[in-house]
Amino acid sequence: MAGHSKWANIQHRKGAQDKKRGKLFSKLIREITIASKLGGSDLDANPRLRLAVDKAKSQSMPKDNIARAIKRGAGELDSVDYQEIRYEGYGPGGAAVIVDCLTDNKNRTVSEVRHTFSKYSGNLGSDGSVAYLFESLGVLSYFAVQDENELMETAIDGGADDVLSQMDDLTELVVDPANYENLIEYMKKKGFEPNESEITMRSSTVANLNESEALTMIKLTEALEDLDDVQTVYSNAEIADDILENI
Repeated sequence: MAGHSKWANIQHRKGAQDKKRGKLFSKLIREITIASKLGGSDLDANPRLRLAVDKAKSQSMPKDNIARAIKRGAGELDSVDYQEIRYEGYGPGGAAVIVDCLTDNKNRTVSEVRHTFSKYSGNLGSDGSVAYLFESLGVLSYFAVQDENELMETAIDGGADDVLSQMDDLTELVVDPANYENLIEYMKKKGFEPNESEITMRSSTVANLNESEALTMIKLTEALEDLDDVQTVYSNAEIADDILENI
């Protein structure tokens, strides 16, 4: 499976270490609100909402903030009407990029996203231009596991599709999104609670970038993530370890 470079792992951990907590909370609240709106306020009957709430709790979001976001989505409180939009484009070196947004103003969002692509040597593409390269995956991450063989056996028994050993003592379990929650519960019961978990998108192909392209790609990704309406950015950019060290 491609896309599991040090660059990918840095991006993976970046979200957990995001120091811009106010902006992070805003994005999490939007996701909780839209999940509640689309699937109802019952966490047991709404997997997307349950996932969003778990992510908010992992970032130490106050319970009152979570509760208000759920109520807004369910129509119990006044709420902004957010719309889900996905943009696709190309970054430096032809890297494929997917940008998932939640917005109350589509014209503002597309203008900001297009401007950001243009500023960092990329361009916005048409719907479907790069999405076919990506697949949705559930990923459970473990750091510095004491017994990796036991973890692997437990993961396979629990329905994991793959077990990947990464840099810095990182082990990832990959699972179909439909089995994501079942695997988490199974691993927890067996004493293997993940350090991080998410449903994400990864590409089966990669775009290998040189040092100049890599630096611009990092700037593009960070600029997109910094936009208020952007929830998540995915790419198939591959940056070699020695280039990352130089940067």
